[in-house]
Amino acid sequence: MAENMAFEVPLKNPSDNEIKDILEKTKVVAVVGVSNNPARDSHRVAEYLKNHGYKVIPVNPAEQEVLGEKSYPDLTSIPEQVDIVDIFRQVSAIPGIVDEAIRIKTKVVWMQLGLAHNDSANKAIDAGLKVVQSKCMKIEHAKLGAGEIVS
Repeated sequence: MAENMAFEVPLKNPSDNEIKDILEKTKVVAVVGVSNNPARDSHRVAEYLKNHGYKVIPVNPAEQEVLGEKSYPDLTSIPEQVDIVDIFRQVSAIPGIVDEAIRIKTKVVWMQLGLAHNDSANKAIDAGLKVVQSKCMKIEHAKLGAGEIVS
């Protein structure tokens, strides 16, 4: 457990205006590590995003379905374009998830509150992706008044 407790401080993050822009211009969010347990943060965030107009794609090999949506074992199994990869996994899993995010050509890698991995963030940025570290999509959406997503 101790290796999962390491916390990096993000060396850089987008400004509030850039985050608001990300939230308003993206529609499809793959939530990596989402749980079917309503008491888990990953479930509550995914439910919030879905209720605010985002298409949520669960990514968890242990789940068949979350919030009425088919769950996929990994990012490369998703048959459609993903705008944001929202990570709810241990820090040690982040490098592999970022590699998959780059492979599927997502636009944004978002590491939830408490998660940061600067080497992976730099790799994603170098590949042309935007990166948000140690911030909660639900909190940022509510704080910045990003509003509902309109299809």
